[in-house]
Amino acid sequence: MNLLEIQDLSVSFRMYGRGLEQTDLQVISGLHLAVRPGEIVAIAGSSGSGKSLLASAILGILPGNAAVYGQMLYKGEELTPQRQQRLRGSEIALVPQSVAYLDPLMKVGPQTGGPAEKRRSLFKRFGLPTQTEQLYPFQLSGGMARRVLVSTALITDAKLIIADEPTPGMSLDQALEALRLFREMADEGKAVLLITHDIDLAFEFADRVAVFYAGTTVETAPASDFKTGPEALRHPYSKALWRALPQNGFTPIEGFQPYAGSLPKGCLFAPRCPYKTEQCIKEVPPVQEVRGGEVRCYHGT
Repeated sequence: MNLLEIQDLSVSFRMYGRGLEQTDLQVISGLHLAVRPGEIVAIAGSSGSGKSLLASAILGILPGNAAVYGQMLYKGEELTPQRQQRLRGSEIALVPQSVAYLDPLMKVGPQTGGPAEKRRSLFKRFGLPTQTEQLYPFQLSGGMARRVLVSTALITDAKLIIADEPTPGMSLDQALEALRLFREMADEGKAVLLITHDIDLAFEFADRVAVFYAGTTVETAPASDFKTGPEALRHPYSKALWRALPQNGFTPIEGFQPYAGSLPKGCLFAPRCPYKTEQCIKEVPPVQEVRGGEVRCYHGT
């Protein structure tokens, strides 16, 4: 059974233009995603593809001008605003992208919470000095603050951990240690949603990888497929993303990801896709199962 299931999710923001004219700017559309207990699902994609907005939508912390449509289920029940508020910070924990989430007026130790022994053990694994818990956030380096934020989620009894870019500012050894800890939590039966730009590291620890493009999922596949190479992948964008990694040739593709408010009518990747047809240009492809993964493409194989 899925711990978290998202079906046909759309998120838009009410914006004001000239003359106070109101428009709805859609930033996520038709997004599908599932996370099961005991697994890490990594979310990959370029900046602006909706990765962090998804985290905010799950937690119910979007700004007041946001409108959310579709279905989000946690343990098979709808994630209503009231339920999101109740679960947030207890059963669903966030490792935020910004270190500004730390309270500047409170020492690090009380902010991390949990038993002191467990906190100190985590700090030791992250290479944080013993006195770190007595410091204020402004006394931390960026990398130290990031490790503290990861600790605040790992120390909880949450069943679902959403880690939004948890490793920037860390050394390679520290990033690997953080990912090992996420892996341990998943192996204990928890679920981890890992939003990251460190795709090559994620491949080593994740069970599945969901590829985002222009606010939707275009492919979800076993992480092993990304280690195998583009021939194992199903969507043209996933293949292009693989080839764009430095170790795979750093090969770019023409064009750019469309901006919210100027999305194409059909497949969002069609303007850049070498395999597009008239059907791709006119119609949004459905999600279909292909070779043990899911792909949103008429030509996914």
